[in-house]
Amino acid sequence: MALLRRDSQVTRQLLRLVLLHTAWEVGSGQVRYSVPEESKHGTFVGRLAQDLGLEVAELVSRMFRMVSKGRRDYFEVNLQNGVLFVNSRVDREELCGQSPLCAIDLEVIVDKPLRIFHVEVEIQDINDNTPLFPVNDLNIFIAESRLPGYRFPLEGASDADIGINSLLTYKLSPNEHFTLDLQTKNDQITSADVVLKKPLDREETSVHNLLLTATDGGKPEHTGSVQLLITVLDANDNAPVFNKSVYEIKLLENTANGGLVMTLNATDLDEGTNKDISYSFISHLPPNGRDLFSINSNTGEITVKGEIDFEVHNVYEIRVEAKDKGNLPLAGHCKILIDVLDVNDNAPGLAVTYLSLPVLEDSPPGTVVALVSVSDRDSGDNGKVTCSIPPNLPFQLVPTFKNYYSLVLAEAVDRERVSEYKILVTARDEGAPSLSASSSILVPIADVNDNAPAFPQPVYTVFVKENNPPGAHLFSVSASDPDLRENALVSYSVVERSVGEQQPLSSYISVHSESGHIYAVQPFDYEELQVLQFQVSARDAGFPSLCGNVTVQLFVLDENDNAPAVSPPGSGRGSAGPELVPLSAGAGHVVGKIRAVDADSGYNAWL
Repeated sequence: MALLRRDSQVTRQLLRLVLLHTAWEVGSGQVRYSVPEESKHGTFVGRLAQDLGLEVAELVSRMFRMVSKGRRDYFEVNLQNGVLFVNSRVDREELCGQSPLCAIDLEVIVDKPLRIFHVEVEIQDINDNTPLFPVNDLNIFIAESRLPGYRFPLEGASDADIGINSLLTYKLSPNEHFTLDLQTKNDQITSADVVLKKPLDREETSVHNLLLTATDGGKPEHTGSVQLLITVLDANDNAPVFNKSVYEIKLLENTANGGLVMTLNATDLDEGTNKDISYSFISHLPPNGRDLFSINSNTGEITVKGEIDFEVHNVYEIRVEAKDKGNLPLAGHCKILIDVLDVNDNAPGLAVTYLSLPVLEDSPPGTVVALVSVSDRDSGDNGKVTCSIPPNLPFQLVPTFKNYYSLVLAEAVDRERVSEYKILVTARDEGAPSLSASSSILVPIADVNDNAPAFPQPVYTVFVKENNPPGAHLFSVSASDPDLRENALVSYSVVERSVGEQQPLSSYISVHSESGHIYAVQPFDYEELQVLQFQVSARDAGFPSLCGNVTVQLFVLDENDNAPAVSPPGSGRGSAGPELVPLSAGAGHVVGKIRAVDADSGYNAWL
């Protein structure tokens, strides 16, 4: 029985698993938790509100919400106490496969003010998978002439768990002829061989039944087994031999079907049919390699027969057997390690989460409009993605976290100038040639009451004949407001003031609130009022409302509505009385003057 030593690192991993709920803060605005897979619904994960510095009582009013990128709703938050809990079953193997790190990224968003937090929940592995061999029974053939030390490679078991839960030890049932040789690397078993430790005698025992058991390192441990049926053969004492025991090959992903991977060559020192060799695969890691590669049994050529995708698997291990064609065939074995090289065959992905639409035109710079996340399944430079938007827009993309951007308002916007923006967001990787993906974001601008009603001219001049009838239409004014809806609904009024001897302006004129028509309340008398200057106010219905004024100068035109009046004799000298004429007065002597006046003006007063 081969046992794996658990060094201090493994011990720390086990301790980490025992501590089911561990939360710590990483950087500004990021919180990490850990929870074991298969946790039941309602399992406590962490006090999210407290760890983010949020008041539980404000979660609802600040519109607390949580977004999980590309995942199901594995977690929920109780808004009554701010606790993050498990909402649905989480299977680490289904979620992350064999990846050593498995985490679910969450985005927490609150308003008033807007804040964005990044939360990472690490899914810890538990020992919930049993070691599995590819077959239940394995037939092994060995010639009795084999000397001690001859080995036969076995395809090991696989365990879907990770870490210590996937570290396997092997045990071979007790027997006197065979032992188990385990090859390790970094304290992990990489391969297992059955080794002959005592010469065989076919006549004594022709078949050996052994049980190979694999045990994982979890607590409690799980086991799996395979039945080894070892048949002892007679004759043919030379097996085919490869020139190398391990071949390392590099292969570009997306290599076309039929593409040559390599050609194997094994030799056999025997003659005749005993040296004719047939090649075949005996094991693949991972198992789906069986569907991706084929080998020509006669030539040893290995070719591609399926889709090679770096993003699915980047390393393949193939065990090949070269068997001669003797009556008692012998076989030689080698291992092929295929390292798949990444090519830039995946375009970046874009996901947009809208936050503040429509955008108020008085929104300050820095207002977050949307969240943009990018991803690329490639690796290295092929998987590095940059995100951009066209220039000369009042918006900018601000990196907030790994592969996350915020679309924010960079400068003030004016709905009356541009009512909406169509922003093309482009994600481009750094591969050669690079690949890109785009997504359009339509950002409408919402109106605010930022424009007062305006008249086309500052002063209007109106001429009205006196003695007009009451209610007569004198003039109309009109103001415009570039805002929308109630912000552009204009009503008119007269700015009240006193006229003459404390007469209110409203006793002379009135204005219709909707149409802006100005009417005379009473007849004008030129002899009493020649000029009436007043202001008309136009006010919109926004909140708060805005207004604009215009000055109206109304000139009253004279009508000939007054008869001349003759002054009494002598009124010119200040006293009335008879005119006295001297006795010596001759012809042409001025006796007196007659005086008359007319209250009208101009030609109407010319006597």
